[in-house]
Amino acid sequence: MTATAWRKLWQCVAGLLGAAGVALGAAAAHLAASGDAGHLQLASGFLIFHALALLGVAALTRGPAETGSGRWLKLAGVLFALGAICFSGGLTLNQLVTQALGPLIPVGGTALILGWLALAVSAVADRAPLT
Repeated sequence: MTATAWRKLWQCVAGLLGAAGVALGAAAAHLAASGDAGHLQLASGFLIFHALALLGVAALTRGPAETGSGRWLKLAGVLFALGAICFSGGLTLNQLVTQALGPLIPVGGTALILGWLALAVSAVADRAPLT
């Protein structure tokens, strides 16, 4: 895939994560009176925050994805997207079904941490001169 295709992919996924985050936030607001909103609020925040992180990855994506920094940015984007889906999806399923896919939560959280580390490494791997 070209850098432009990756940018468009990250923008699209960011939009979907952001929309899901807002929808979960609205659901949490409606459930707040019953005290059943805790996990949904957390899931909403993580989706929205990592939607913004993906927009940052999209903005930083330039040049061939096969370069050192390009590979790390691509990995960061994949980890942010999968991590947000697994972490927030696991929290949401646990909230709504109570006995769902609990292992998704730590897998998603680990993916998010690794995504942030990959983003940091992409800066070090970037061989562009400082101006």
